[in-house]
Amino acid sequence: MGTGISTTDFKFAGQTALFHGKVRDVYSIGQDKLVIVVTDRISAFDVVLPKPIPFKGQVLNQLAAHFLEKTADIVPNWLEAVPDPNVSVGRKAEPVKVEMVIRGCLVGHAWREYKAGKRELCGVALPDGLEEYDAFPEPIITPTTKADVGHDEDISEAYILEHGLAKPDEWRQLADYTRKLFARGQEMARARGLVLADTKYEFGTAGGKIILIDEVHTPDSSRYFYADSYDAYVGGQKDESPKQLSKEFVREWLMERGFSGQAGEKVPELTDKFINKVSERYIELYEEMAGEKFVKADTTHVMGRIETNVKNYLEKNTA
Repeated sequence: MGTGISTTDFKFAGQTALFHGKVRDVYSIGQDKLVIVVTDRISAFDVVLPKPIPFKGQVLNQLAAHFLEKTADIVPNWLEAVPDPNVSVGRKAEPVKVEMVIRGCLVGHAWREYKAGKRELCGVALPDGLEEYDAFPEPIITPTTKADVGHDEDISEAYILEHGLAKPDEWRQLADYTRKLFARGQEMARARGLVLADTKYEFGTAGGKIILIDEVHTPDSSRYFYADSYDAYVGGQKDESPKQLSKEFVREWLMERGFSGQAGEKVPELTDKFINKVSERYIELYEEMAGEKFVKADTTHVMGRIETNVKNYLEKNTA
């Protein structure tokens, strides 16, 4: 299956800082450049699981680059280059401390909240009578806090403005970008026989302007269904749940074994069979979304490969 990348600790020329996120290792170069190594770590319920998923990082990195290119006409983004299958390089930005989650239908966290009796999510009223997978009349924005560690928390537009996480004009711009990006993502997904059910976007400011940062429309940030199975289910054929391509099946697998990220819970053992299944799911989504065969990078000396490719890029592109 290949060797998974658990963590990195490179020393690049001009490096000023290194931050280990849940999945990405972020290297600051000089004052205005970031080198982001997308590892094969996987998180669920905001907990990093103990074993990596081979090729997951490559899938995420290459899909993110694909969708950043396809949405650059909507909002400028941070990406400059992809010098290695697991690495992206781009502009440093000051992150907006809000994750812009947008949902097209009632699934996942939203469904769990709704099933528990809640009829409001992040300040957005939800009508009675909905069933799991039902589409909303129009997509709803349900923002969360942006936590470096621990759990993200649901917040509302009112909370964001009251606590100064965004100014009113910034919030309007963020919401507008979010809706337009989601519409583009849904359109692209349908063209590939998929349904983009929900996703999240992260933004930052650079040069006084809001730009799109992080990943876009990847299986770590988005939930996809096969369109034929989703359409059949919501059309009344409810004998089998819609087939999905996302991390939700990982969460479901963990919950079936008594883990949902709560204090005191133990992460169940991740078997080789399960790890291989997750890796295959990520590769499947890449091929479905990108419309091309996924080419596995050589992982024989993966750390040396990444280090060499990044160093060569920085030598040529850093003043």
